[in-house]
Amino acid sequence: MADRHKDDEILGKAYDSKLMKRLLEYIKPYKKYVALAIILNILVAALGPVRPYLVHIAIDESIVQKDYNTLLNITLLLLLSLIFQAVVQFFLTYYTEYMGQKIVYDLRVKLFSHVQKLALKFFDKTPVGRTVTRVTNDVESLNEMFSSGIVTVFSDVFTIIWIFIFMFYMSWDLSLVTLAVLPVLIYATFLFRRKVREAYRDTRFHLARLNSYMQEHVTGMNITQIFSKEKDELNKFSCINNDHKIANIKSIFYYAIFFPGVELLSSIAIALIIWYGGGKYLENTMTLGVLFAFIQYTEMFFRPIRDLSEKYNILQSAMASSERIFKLMDDDTFVKNVDNPNPIKNVNGRIDFKNVWFAYNDDNYVLKDIDFSIEPGQTAAIVGATGAGKTSLINILTRFYDIQKGSILLDGMDISKLDKRELRKHISIVLQDVYLFSGTVKSNISLGSENISDEDIINAAKIVGADKFVSALPNGYNEEVKEKGATLSVGQKQLISFARALAYNPQILILDEATSSIDTETEIIIQNAIEKLLKGRTSIVIAHRLSTIQNADKIIVMHKGEVREIGTHQELLTKKGIYYKLYQLQYKDQEITKTA
Repeated sequence: MADRHKDDEILGKAYDSKLMKRLLEYIKPYKKYVALAIILNILVAALGPVRPYLVHIAIDESIVQKDYNTLLNITLLLLLSLIFQAVVQFFLTYYTEYMGQKIVYDLRVKLFSHVQKLALKFFDKTPVGRTVTRVTNDVESLNEMFSSGIVTVFSDVFTIIWIFIFMFYMSWDLSLVTLAVLPVLIYATFLFRRKVREAYRDTRFHLARLNSYMQEHVTGMNITQIFSKEKDELNKFSCINNDHKIANIKSIFYYAIFFPGVELLSSIAIALIIWYGGGKYLENTMTLGVLFAFIQYTEMFFRPIRDLSEKYNILQSAMASSERIFKLMDDDTFVKNVDNPNPIKNVNGRIDFKNVWFAYNDDNYVLKDIDFSIEPGQTAAIVGATGAGKTSLINILTRFYDIQKGSILLDGMDISKLDKRELRKHISIVLQDVYLFSGTVKSNISLGSENISDEDIINAAKIVGADKFVSALPNGYNEEVKEKGATLSVGQKQLISFARALAYNPQILILDEATSSIDTETEIIIQNAIEKLLKGRTSIVIAHRLSTIQNADKIIVMHKGEVREIGTHQELLTKKGIYYKLYQLQYKDQEITKTA
């Protein structure tokens, strides 16, 4: 357990007033529902204890006295109270569940909105499964508290109060005998609460591990299968799943002890009533109706005690979940905007990197003293070995990360002084690994933008050469796309991503090794599309295949996070530096391939 992620531990108390105060903020918009639910709860709480009292009257004043009319009236009252309680219970259940779902909806939307705003740095260090657990399982735990805990606890408390009132009204000495088991019950409840708290900490931790493992290995299933690692991964999953099972069984064990224990105490209390109350009845100092009513009250008394223990369980789970939820909500791993960002009007597309230094972690710089310019409408290619810092350049230009030193200018404006969302509206990017969402081909091109018409989508697809295969699909642009585009080829997904980039009509276009995963035929189609795509736009092309960027206006050669060479294809070959060596290596590889 030593390697637990701190985010999965219950760090606070079983009840935390600060957390509860924050949770209650989400109830405020629905305070009318809360007030109604509390009133209904008090009403339901009163209706239950009334029935044993009516039974007491029925026995002592009707059955013993052989008064049939009074017995009939009391029977009708009992029936009416049951019907009325059922109606009130319906509205109570409906409104509490309705309120719970509304609150959880608001909380989940706010949490997802917050996650969307987090910087990529957060996702670099946080497993996806853990974040999914926060938005799904942990929020659902709060639903139980809002709908079944925080409001309905009034019903249990007032039920106990009403039972005490009726019991002491009928016989104070028999009430004290009945409550003789209460100290043992309080101690058992306290012990149960402490043990369950520990069990819930373990269960939540192992659930987060399970979700993280599932997400990671379902996503990477092709790697698992190609390397025949199914058995190994299954064994690891079995171990994690077994830990989760053991944690759940441990919590079930405490339930298995506590609830039968409560039943045993209830039976002891009833035995005490029969012993003491029976003696009183034989002495003619207590009626049979009172004795019978007390037996019913005793059974009724232990029911809310069990429910309150369950409510504590819900509260404990909710406190643990809310702690993790608010930890995520309080995470400020943002790429922050300045208070008054400069407006972006017409973008010409000039880009200047001025002595830029950047590190993902501390002072471990992956980009060092980067200095270059790209003129409006120019195509600049960035080349270099793996790890040279090419993709990092794109990450800081789009403000997925902020730099530590230097400045990046767009048309002379420091991008750190611009609104990051407004900045990104003028940039489109096509990555090597294309991500498609569940939906249609059309929705994956427009990404739901109302500013992109169906005509724009089709025109973009025609320009990049995607229209040919899309039109051949059974439903054309309305063809369903499975998760991550599973039913499409790599080339088809790449063409859709090109159409997506073009549909947004950016002034700056970034291609991050966008043709490295496609076949030669598709590459020819895309290369023709790229020529049209780049026209009139400032473009940055990251490529391993140097043959694809020979016509670039400027080639920037990077090595170990530094700019080592800048020039055209012919100028760099003439220098016989790093670019020349890279070109020679690829040229030799191509010659060997042709010979083979």
